[in-house]
Amino acid sequence: MTEPERRLIVIVGPTAVGKTELAIRVAKKLRGEIISADSRLFYRGMDIGTAKPGPVERKKVPHHLIDVVDPDETYSLAVFQREVERLTGEIRARGHLPMLVGGTGQYVLAVVEGWLLPAVKPMPVLRQALNTWANEIGGQVLHDRLALIDPEAAAAIDARNLRRTVRALEVYFTTGVRFSAQRRKEVLQPDRILVGLNRPRAELYARIDQRIEQMIAGGLIEEVKQLNSRGYSSDLPSMSAIGYQEIGKVVEGKISLEEAIVLMKRRTRKFVRRQAAWFKPADPRIRWFNVGDNTESEVMDFIQQVLTHG
Repeated sequence: MTEPERRLIVIVGPTAVGKTELAIRVAKKLRGEIISADSRLFYRGMDIGTAKPGPVERKKVPHHLIDVVDPDETYSLAVFQREVERLTGEIRARGHLPMLVGGTGQYVLAVVEGWLLPAVKPMPVLRQALNTWANEIGGQVLHDRLALIDPEAAAAIDARNLRRTVRALEVYFTTGVRFSAQRRKEVLQPDRILVGLNRPRAELYARIDQRIEQMIAGGLIEEVKQLNSRGYSSDLPSMSAIGYQEIGKVVEGKISLEEAIVLMKRRTRKFVRRQAAWFKPADPRIRWFNVGDNTESEVMDFIQQVLTHG
């Protein structure tokens, strides 16, 4: 049995399911500190479109790995892994319980499963050649080329994320080994307590629609304009995130706000389906809870039972 002080609570689930709200309530009761595993929350100035926890929420419980880079900077999976390891050690040293919370499947599982990422240094000349190729044939076609070479890697990478597509191809062309084959995994460590949250799909979609409407009413258009005025253009990987890409086109006069809202809702639904591929209901490692009136007490009972009895 793993010692309680080595535990890491992991809360996963689809976007808009209510992970943040529940995690904060649980963290307050367990003296927990939250480490974000939502890759969109890394970027400073991207607050409304990411539903980033605000100052009031972050005052209730310490949050980490939020606002750590600017939108034109990268925050790699390897860096994320190292930071999570460092932070969990510091949190435990304070006598608190680390809680990894988020819906970015790749980042969560990289920690949970102890991925050993390819130790391949960037090749600037090759990377430039791949980016030039992408400019000529388009990011989607480049992603299609990756799918021919490495279907597993392509399935895990959003076609809009050119940086990750290029990286997977860079690793393959440098080593001759598929990127997915080099992503080795260690045995799942027993000190991870995985909690999954879910809602009926219709209810989840209604919450997504409401959240998007609130983002628009809360100033997402102005936020995108401010980011643009600071030099963060729509061709940055960070600005391809749901909401920022669509509202960026509104600001540029390419589509109407009504069209943008429809596209945002459609992309978010697709994103939820991709999240389900990372966090499967049949995964025996995850204890799933349907969100309702008693979810907090049910989750607390489960966590405390595992902490006490292993």
